[in-house]
Amino acid sequence: MRKAIQEELKAENNYKYKIIAIDDETGIIDSLSIFLKRTNYDFVGITDPIEGIERIRNEHFDLLLLDFMMTPLHGDDVVEEIRKFNKELYILLLTGHKDLAPPLETIKRLDIQGYCEKSDKFEQLLLLIESGIKSIEQMHEIKRINEMLKESKEQLERAYLDTIQSLRYAVEAKDPYTRGHSDRVSEYAVLIGRKMGLSEDEIKTLQIGGLFHDIGKIGVPDTILQKEAKLTDDEYSQIKNHPSIGAHILGEAEAFKDIIPIVKYHHERFDGRGYPSRLSGEKIPLLARITAVADTFDAMTSKRSYRNALDIQYVKEEIERCKGTQFDPKIAEVFLEILNNDFGKIQEIQKKYISN
Repeated sequence: MRKAIQEELKAENNYKYKIIAIDDETGIIDSLSIFLKRTNYDFVGITDPIEGIERIRNEHFDLLLLDFMMTPLHGDDVVEEIRKFNKELYILLLTGHKDLAPPLETIKRLDIQGYCEKSDKFEQLLLLIESGIKSIEQMHEIKRINEMLKESKEQLERAYLDTIQSLRYAVEAKDPYTRGHSDRVSEYAVLIGRKMGLSEDEIKTLQIGGLFHDIGKIGVPDTILQKEAKLTDDEYSQIKNHPSIGAHILGEAEAFKDIIPIVKYHHERFDGRGYPSRLSGEKIPLLARITAVADTFDAMTSKRSYRNALDIQYVKEEIERCKGTQFDPKIAEVFLEILNNDFGKIQEIQKKYISN
């Protein structure tokens, strides 16, 4: 990374900074043109403030020298327009006299970096320009470094996502009876979310959360997951740890921060008797409450080592019976409406991920 930054800094040193001046006095523009081109800056001078605004809108400049007292627009009006589409342009205001400069509040509000009195001699102005260019260089360097860090971070998170995806497949490989379970839960949860009118961001979180909700089972022994007989209290306690294990696994990546509540709380119950935190009612995150309904539905309608898939009418009766105890009653009602009126969508999902 350091070498890349050094290469970009080398390119920066050969970069010819572009300065634009807007001043309705032709003599000032001519003098600035001679002076600044002599100091190796790429210079453009404009006498019409409206034309200057459009030039800045359509072309990149690093620094603006701007006359304050102009017609038909004053300098602060020009800056007001420019700041609507360009927040980064470095601006130095030129005034005929320091008493004619805009109030300090205006300078701060419009993010004007400095101002200078006009003079036949440009030494003070050149010092301000050079100081401005140094600030611009620092800003560019910070942006470059941030972009490199962002790219590096995205690569790390992509690798992390691939690793977690592999873990998800490993979880389902541990128990052939749950193969396709997470995919189905994800799609059922999305159906519920759309029916409830959730935002696209929430739908996306539901989709990903459903895929990874059981990731913590990677930490549960195969003998427990595949056991056909009734679990002992100790074995059941280990099963109940999987939401916390899953949240811990995902907690290292920024990319998963929004789905962690789904992973951690999808086994909470509306009446507060769930696990791992015994949350109740609306203290349970909404997306976790939705996933809980989808998860239980798939568990009941999937074949298990100890039983066949349950009859859909029985499943609907169970969901109805558990409204307000196991499930959020509003979410359960929404899902029952889907089962009663859009069951074809449920069947399509089941056909996509047929459980062995």
